[in-house]
Amino acid sequence: MPKGYWIAHVDVTNPDGYKAYVAANAEPFRKYGARFLVRGGNSETMEGNSRARHVVIEFKDYAAALACYRSPEYQRAMALRKGHSEADILVIEGYDGPQPTDS
Repeated sequence: MPKGYWIAHVDVTNPDGYKAYVAANAEPFRKYGARFLVRGGNSETMEGNSRARHVVIEFKDYAAALACYRSPEYQRAMALRKGHSEADILVIEGYDGPQPTDS
């Protein structure tokens, strides 16, 4: 079964205010088994538009990723983010099919 992911691109406009969101999102992430694969770090935009911060979070499956985002716990955390950042967030099902092989 394919895993589920959150992919977030974020501009933090008020770092001090954003800290409350980071503290509050720990509860739903723990509850839904979230695992950070990317959390900030260096990046280069090779094409298109970008934001300053990038995050990829893995869940056991797409349903868990959706349930976490829609949960009351995450909605409370998300309310703390408002006014302190701008974000593009998507929930996506992973790919579990054939992969390119070495030639």
